[in-house]
Amino acid sequence: MERRDVTGLPDDPVSAAAAFYAAIAPTLAGSDDVTLVFEAADHTHSAWRLAAVQSLARARVPGRVNALSGGSEAARVAAIAYLAKAPGLTGQYLPLDDSGAGAVIPVAP
Repeated sequence: MERRDVTGLPDDPVSAAAAFYAAIAPTLAGSDDVTLVFEAADHTHSAWRLAAVQSLARARVPGRVNALSGGSEAARVAAIAYLAKAPGLTGQYLPLDDSGAGAVIPVAP
């Protein structure tokens, strides 16, 4: 699974979406399975990011496109490893936050 970090987008969600479609989306042609890694952003970016990932995923079948945002590097690496082992998942936007909730699934001692 290829990782593509998406950085340097404007803070305004409309401008960010326009910049993504103009500069980033065209570079994904030919990628089979890719995970986009966005910088953390507030809720105003969630809708355009989800729509973009879903559209790209539909256009690249049988390849897969998923996206992550936020979280620590360790959380990103773990999420990408999970996605790599889940071949049925595509078109998903997963905001990560590993700084407060603790483990979702406890590890047995």
